[in-house]
Amino acid sequence: MTTDASAPARRTRLTPEREQELYGAVIELLREVGYDALTMDAVATRTRSSKATLYRQWKSKPELVVTALKCIKPVHVENVDTGTLPGDLHELADRIGDGSDVDTALIRGLAHASATNPDLAEAMRQHLIEPELTGVRLLLGWAADRGEIDAAVPAAEFMPHMMLGAVITRRLLEDVEVDAAFMHRYIDAVVLPALGIGPGGRR
Repeated sequence: MTTDASAPARRTRLTPEREQELYGAVIELLREVGYDALTMDAVATRTRSSKATLYRQWKSKPELVVTALKCIKPVHVENVDTGTLPGDLHELADRIGDGSDVDTALIRGLAHASATNPDLAEAMRQHLIEPELTGVRLLLGWAADRGEIDAAVPAAEFMPHMMLGAVITRRLLEDVEVDAAFMHRYIDAVVLPALGIGPGGRR
């Protein structure tokens, strides 16, 4: 398993396979009972481990939940580099589509729970949101350096909102989850034109 620099630092003697097993169990429990009803006791029982072990590796429930979500279905914008901004965004479309079963349903649930749980909100921002925002800034910076976009294009500030908005609102508006095909169409019709990139990547 690739170690993510944004993941929380911790002492661990767990094998990568055991970590993935634990993360999978956390995701299963989230699907079954939701964040508020999920307990470290339930995770310990499901994974045949002690609660003390869980707290030693992950200091809190929010940290364990957010790390599990990030590691099971990562998008990792910072790892995308196809050489062009359209290529980068379409690579993201594929990754978002591949992870839609987890990302859209569970992140919506976690976002709702975070409204009344400051520790969860902080864990999401630190380990999920900020790394992806940093990745988006990198993509836009590279695009500006290559001359694909104007560094001062106003829409650049709102690209994360555009991308996340498409993921979150499709279920609300159409009662279907977002998939890669939808994201490809959305990027071509909305995101790239807003950034000043026309057909074929032309400014």
